[in-house]
Amino acid sequence: MQTLQKILPKYTVVLGIVFLVTVIYLVTRGNTVAVEVSTVKKMELTEAIYATGYVDADAMADLRSEISATVGLIGAYEGEWLEKGSTVLAFDDRRLHLAVEEAEAAYAEQKAKSDDLQVKLKRSRNLFKAGAVSVQELDDAEREYTLAKRKLQQRDVQLKSRRDDLKKQQVNAPLAGVLALLDAKVGDYIVANTLVARIIDTNSYVINVEVDELDVPRLKKSQVATVALDALPEERFSAVVSRIVPETDRITKTSKVYLELDEPVEGLQVGMTATANIVYNVRKGALLVPKSSVLEQMRQDYVWKVEKGKLQKQAITSGAEDSRFVEVLDGLVQGDSVVVKPEEKFRQGMEAKVFKNADG
Repeated sequence: MQTLQKILPKYTVVLGIVFLVTVIYLVTRGNTVAVEVSTVKKMELTEAIYATGYVDADAMADLRSEISATVGLIGAYEGEWLEKGSTVLAFDDRRLHLAVEEAEAAYAEQKAKSDDLQVKLKRSRNLFKAGAVSVQELDDAEREYTLAKRKLQQRDVQLKSRRDDLKKQQVNAPLAGVLALLDAKVGDYIVANTLVARIIDTNSYVINVEVDELDVPRLKKSQVATVALDALPEERFSAVVSRIVPETDRITKTSKVYLELDEPVEGLQVGMTATANIVYNVRKGALLVPKSSVLEQMRQDYVWKVEKGKLQKQAITSGAEDSRFVEVLDGLVQGDSVVVKPEEKFRQGMEAKVFKNADG
């Protein structure tokens, strides 16, 4: 029992020391944070307008049938390249030729009848002068000829229409390009004005984007842009502003802007989703910090600066920005170190252990 009483005080002291060391360690550890920092420095800041849109083509044509007829020939298929004037499809010309022949026969029959009535009218006029026919008979002859001549004009119009239909039996490509749509097969009866094909000139691709009305005043022709396509996520393409449409949509509050690609892009197709950054200003020697390092509180921007191994909350005045950086107009100087990704647990004066410098 006496031995136990002698041993306990020693254990109590040891446990007390361990407890005290543990508390000191936890308190010290809780005031130290590992951070990644970036050095504030002057760089070039590119100000750009972000816009979304799609791939379009300046040269594209929808082909419609001009007559109602049955398809007799398919001259090309989807995906094929066509030269200007090539036949896309043709209607069955037998019915068309028959219609022309019938119209020609009707015209010839009416022409003969009209000629006969004209001769009869001349004879009646001569007989009337000789007193051999009455006024009524002369009037009847003139009326018959007038009606026949009017009907002959109708037959002439019908004949010309049938001959015109014969010329429209083919649907031809109005421009060179790829056949992107063919909505007809041999044997299909197509009603006049039906969309049967679409041709796209793949050499005329443009990027059609919508720009917010607030950004439109910053745009000018020939400004450079960087284009990204959802279909080709790993690549970026250079383009320039080629056209700015002078009209703002009343609902979307956006305006159309067309971008011309610097070089052809393999695999591009009309309708593909595209995004663009249109550069409207380049600022040389701007004092920049990573966008992720800037926080806001009570409408005041601030960063966490690392100074002499400790965190310091620093208010700043922000300026222009791009997708990665923010310009600092006041609050920091070149060479300062700021935390790249601040955390909620940060407190003024915390020990900061730098484990990585984002600048390498």
